[in-house]
Order: sequence, then structure tokens, then C-alpha cells
Amino acid sequence: MPAERTYVPNMISPLMTAEELLQTNVPNKCTELVRGVLIVREPPGGRHGAVAAELCRAIGNHVQANQLGTVYTETGFTLARNPDTVRGPDVAFVRKDRTENPVPVGFPEFAPDLAVEVLSPGDRPGVTLAKIGDWLDAGARLVWVIDPERRIARVYRRDGSETIIGTDAQLDGEDVLPGFSCPLAAIL
Repeated sequence: MPAERTYVPNMISPLMTAEELLQTNVPNKCTELVRGVLIVREPPGGRHGAVAAELCRAIGNHVQANQLGTVYTETGFTLARNPDTVRGPDVAFVRKDRTENPVPVGFPEFAPDLAVEVLSPGDRPGVTLAKIGDWLDAGARLVWVIDPERRIARVYRRDGSETIIGTDAQLDGEDVLPGFSCPLAAIL
């Protein structure tokens, strides 16, 4: 694999590709690629990391026990080409029949079946909605947006429906992650 590098846009074509993103190093930052444009963010804080880790553990235990597929954390998925979009959910699940073997070194060229975003205090609603749209447009069947501050989760489905759940309810894997159920309170 080529060495990491810092991205410097080319004057002829300022749009970046997924392959260029894979080789780009922006120290101490998180990056994504949206329609060829490099997006650089601060790394998430402690509460974000704890919530994402707890949910990843719960999903991972269920997936492993039932041999359902692969769970990913902070992994980029190429959702579109020309211009390229690479999004990295906090947690993702891909069904066994869609899991590449071996897992690619680069970004998988598809959307996961489930994408999970854990909000940080500075996340803007418009940016979050754009991510949800990118996931669903690329084929994700279920998107969970966990909001630790408000202690709710929003569940978005491919059919356009949305559900808001509180800490007294369960995150349900529905037909995407069969048999998975986790009280929202348990991860917050």
C-alpha cells in the first residue's frame, strides 16, 4: 500500500477520488469525501466514543453469536463514483451474503445494510440529514442516528419511514439485523 500523504488539490481537477482519500493523511482529524470534496472534522469526544463502542459491542456480540455478517467501526464505504462519496459511519453492519472475503484493504464499494451515526454536540442537523440521505440513496436499508444529548434515537428506513425512540424503548434490528434488540438506555 502506498504511504499516507496529505492531500493537495490539483489545479485542473480539485475533486478527490476515493483512492486519493485512502492515501490522504490529515493528522488528528476525521475525514470523509462528499461528491469529490474532502470534509475534515475534529475527532469526536468521550461520550460519543463510549456510546459508539457500547453499541458496537452489543451489535458485534449478536452478529457473532448468530453468524450474520460483519460489523465495522469508523470504516469508509464508497457510496458513489464520479464524483466520489466516501462516508464512514460510527458503526456499520453488512450481511454475511454481502461480506467480501477477504475484507478489502480499501473502502468497500457499497453501502452497509445498517449505518449508525452517533451525534456529537457540534453536529449540524443539515449535515446529519445529508449523511442519512447518502446512506439510504446508496442502498443502506436502515440508519440509526443516536443522540446522546437528547437521549433519543431516530430510525430511518429505506422506504422513507422514520421513527423516534426514547430511552424507554429498544433499538430493533428489524429484518436488517434479525433478532437484535437493545434498550436505548443501555448504550446511553
